[in-house]
Amino acid sequence: MTELTREATAAHRQQDEVRRLSATYAEYLAWPDDATLAEWKDGEIITYMPPTDRHQEITGFLFALLSAFARLLDLGAVRVAPLEVKLWPDGPSREPDILFVGRDRLEQLAAKRLEGSPDLVVEIVSAGSARVDRVEKFIEYERAGVREYWLIDPRPGKEQADFYGLEDNGRFVSLGLDDDGQFSSLVLPGLRFDPALLRGPLPNPQLLLAGIAKDLPSLREELRAAYRALYEALSQEPH
Repeated sequence: MTELTREATAAHRQQDEVRRLSATYAEYLAWPDDATLAEWKDGEIITYMPPTDRHQEITGFLFALLSAFARLLDLGAVRVAPLEVKLWPDGPSREPDILFVGRDRLEQLAAKRLEGSPDLVVEIVSAGSARVDRVEKFIEYERAGVREYWLIDPRPGKEQADFYGLEDNGRFVSLGLDDDGQFSSLVLPGLRFDPALLRGPLPNPQLLLAGIAKDLPSLREELRAAYRALYEALSQEPH
């Protein structure tokens, strides 16, 4: 198979996994299929094929970790798709895989949607969403003022994790890892982990949370002691 043929085949598969339908925003709101992930932009409803098992596994793992961490420190709310995010009044509606909204902005989280930008967005890349996640949504989330954007790509042969933070000039900048290969979130202070964990068998999110919480100076000593005990207990469990 030539390189041109491979590129054409990949493009055809991506078209098969993303469907676009001309529609107004009002028609999007009346979309009858609640089970399908559907987004709206520039007069089109955009639907995607169901995610792979690995996509769901990573989403579930990160949601468990982030939601537990946010609750532990009373930082705000973590939500998982499908949930409409109306990025700005006349702008697109997206459904991020995972989002976090800080406690000071929870009034923007209504019953049916989030009005405005999340503080943190996590997108798990799939074959049909790679360009949308890396180009279209990157630009939109930057414009909307999303403070931190995680792009997790679990596709075989393309495994990587990219993290971006919003600078004062309103532009995303790549957030690097520390000398130990750990990523530290700016939006969720104290959350630190090795992105390489997302490439293989996923650990118990409770173990990872305990490993973080046992050393958090913002927690009471008795609570840190409880997490140290939990960490030691979970570390003895077979993986």
